[in-house]
Amino acid sequence: MYQRILLPIDLAQDSSWTKAAPVAVALAESSSAELHVMTVIPDMGMSIVGSYMPKEAEAQAIEDAKVRLKAFLDENAPDNLVVKGHVAKGTVYQEIIKAAEALGCDLIVIASHRPELQDYLLGPNAARVVRHATQSVHVVRN
Repeated sequence: MYQRILLPIDLAQDSSWTKAAPVAVALAESSSAELHVMTVIPDMGMSIVGSYMPKEAEAQAIEDAKVRLKAFLDENAPDNLVVKGHVAKGTVYQEIIKAAEALGCDLIVIASHRPELQDYLLGPNAARVVRHATQSVHVVRN
């Protein structure tokens, strides 16, 4: 059914993967699909705050994310699947969409926060991914 599945996670927010990861794994197992797990580091250079950060802060944040993602995958990735980790830098929803395209993913599995007044139905990043992705998107409620 699916060949490549993208699971975007926030390493600082367990809620971004505790329910979504098992769904992504189950879908990947049932389809013998590759599972691509990604995290996104915000682009520090674009905001006014970024101009006050040391130049090496962004590179260090990316390196730290790579180490943390590898540790996450070592602990959580099932042995029976091909699982690959990816770290991107930029606007979360744009990087998710860009990665899904570049990796040839045919499904994105993403967590969404429970609806609140400001969110209406989905979290802001999940809503944008659903709206703009050309792939199917499976939203998992937390």
